Amino acid sequence: MVKISVIVPVYNVEKYLERCLESIVNQTFKDIEIICVNDGSTDNSRQILDKYNKYPNFKVIEQKNAGLSEARNTGLDAALGEYISFIDSDDFIDSNFLKTLYQAAIDNNADIACASIIRENNEKHYNLITYNHIECTADIREKFELAKSPRFNFVWNKIYKRDFLIQNNIRFVPGMIYEDLCFTPDVLEKSGILVTCPNTVYHYWKHKNTLIKGNTDKSRADKIFGSKYLIEKCKKYNLKAPSRGYLLYKEDFSLLGIPILRIYHYEATKIYSLFGVIPYLKISKSV
Repeated sequence: MVKISVIVPVYNVEKYLERCLESIVNQTFKDIEIICVNDGSTDNSRQILDKYNKYPNFKVIEQKNAGLSEARNTGLDAALGEYISFIDSDDFIDSNFLKTLYQAAIDNNADIACASIIRENNEKHYNLITYNHIECTADIREKFELAKSPRFNFVWNKIYKRDFLIQNNIRFVPGMIYEDLCFTPDVLEKSGILVTCPNTVYHYWKHKNTLIKGNTDKSRADKIFGSKYLIEKCKKYNLKAPSRGYLLYKEDFSLLGIPILRIYHYEATKIYSLFGVIPYLKISKSV
C-alpha cells in the first residue's frame, strides 16, 4: 500500500499549478501517489498536468465541472494511500511536509497530523498557524483547540488516515461552498488521536481569484449552513467561539467603484463598518 495519497483539485489555475506540483513531486518522502482531479478547466491547466505524466505515481482524473467538494470526493474514491493529503492547486508545501506529517502520525498512531500555515501573496506573508512543539491528544475539545477551530477550519494543512475517513463515512458535502465548515468539525469530532507538527509549513497563497467565494445567494446560504453546523459543534462540546459569534457572511456596498460600507453578519449581531474598517453601528438580531 502506498503511504500517502495526495489529492489536488484543479480548476483554471494555470498561473499557479506548476509551482504546486513541483512542491509535491520534489517531496523528500517518495512513497506517495498524486491524484489530480481536473474539474472541467477551460484554461491551460490540462496541458500543464500532461507535463507530469512522466512520473509513474502521477494520475489525472477528468470530470465535468462540479466544484471543489466533488473534485475532492472524486480523489477520495480513487485514493489507495494509508493517509490522505489535500493540497489546493494554487498553494504549495515545504519539501519535508509529507515526511514530517507522516512520521508524526505513525509515531503517535494518529488519525490526523497538522502542520503550520503561512498565508502569503506577492506583497506580504504572515504566520497564520504556528506549531512550535509536537502536541498529541485524543480529547475532543483539545483537538479543536490544537487545530485552531472554530476560527480556522482548513482541510489542507493536515493528513488524515484513510481508513478512519472510510469507517466514519466522512466526505465533502457535494456542491457546497465553504465545505471545510462541515468537513473539519466532523474529522475533529470522530477522529482518535491528533498530533501537531513543528518545522514544516503549508503555504496558503491568497490571491484575488481564490475561490472564496463570492457575494452570491449560493455562497451566503452555504456559509450560513456551514457556520450553523460548526456553531452546533461548539455548543455541544462547550468550545470557545469568537466573541461576537461566528461570522456568517459579509455584504459590501460601493459607489463609483469605491468601497463605502461593509456589513458583517455574525451569529447574533450585525456590525456596520465604513470603508470596511471603521465600525459605527452594532445591531443585535435573532438567528
